[in-house]
This record gives sequence, C-alpha cells and structure tokens, in this order.
Amino acid sequence: MNIAFIIGNGVSRQGVPLNDLKQHGKIYGCNAIYRDFIPDVLVATDRPIATRIQDEGYALKNQFYTRRPVEGSGARRLPQEYFGYSSGPNALGLACINGARRIYLIGFDMGPGTHNGFNNMYADTEFYKTSMSNPTYTGNWARQIVNTTKKYPQVEFVRVQGATTAHISQFDAIANLKHMPIEEFRTLHK
Repeated sequence: MNIAFIIGNGVSRQGVPLNDLKQHGKIYGCNAIYRDFIPDVLVATDRPIATRIQDEGYALKNQFYTRRPVEGSGARRLPQEYFGYSSGPNALGLACINGARRIYLIGFDMGPGTHNGFNNMYADTEFYKTSMSNPTYTGNWARQIVNTTKKYPQVEFVRVQGATTAHISQFDAIANLKHMPIEEFRTLHK
C-alpha cells in the first residue's frame, strides 16, 4: 500500500521517531520542521518562512513547495486547487495527488497546548508565536481537510491523536477518516 505521513507541528508529535517512518512511506513536513528533520516533501505557505527556506538554498537540494516560488530557488509552486490552503492541508493534498492510499496526519493537534496556549513545536522561535499566545484559529484547516477527504474517498485518512490533540466535530462524519491514539501508532510503525 502507498503510505504517506503528513507531519504537522503540534506538540503531540514529540517523541515520534520521524527517521523510522521513512521505511514505511513518504514523509511530508510543514514549515520549520526542516530545522530538525528533512522530509521527502516540505511545504510552507506563510511568506516569511517560505522565503527563508528558499534563501537558505534548501529547495535546491530538497523538494519544497510554496505559493510563490522565488525564481532560481528550486522551489515548486503549489497546485492551484490548494493554493489558498494552509501548509498542512496543502501537504495532505499533495500526498493525495501523488497517489497515497493511506495517509497518517501526525501533529495535527488543532487546539491549545499546555496552559491553553499556542500549540506548536516551534513556539517561541522565529516566525512563530510565543507558547503563551492564544491558540491559532483552526476552522480553516478543518474545512480544508474535510474538503480533501471528500475529494479522495478512496484514500484512508488516519489522524494520530496525542494528549494535546483537539476533538474536531467536523471530522466525525467523514467515513474515510479514522482516529488512532499515538501509542497505537508508535507500536505499528517501529
């Protein structure tokens, strides 16, 4: 089966050995993940971090998608159908376009982190809010994920859930989207 892992940056993904996942499928990462790990495909839609990624030469050696590639940077333009989507939903769309049949969403917490603050592995670093900031509004992400799961009914989507993963009511009615505790996921993908 063609498997893909979409790595969001919610804190629930802490402790997931990303290098070990490479033997199981293609890894799509978002934004600042490239600071710590090189995914098979990197996606960044926010202009400041996307520009930094290109300026550092990352896209000359690695597959990188953004909305407005800098000429000569090696970056690729996101597909038009997902152009207005955020980084995680764009990575999800790319995995579908590339033929994945089972897609795991890891670190898609979509809710507050510790102390009800901003839930992101890169909080308190450049291009990110502080960990004590209010959580990011996730309604657009939820709508974008719902749209993609409906467009690809033949794909099995699995949202891996940790302690900081929020319940998203819009996901309840999606027949091809299942939920899996992070402990179970770790056991499956050692």
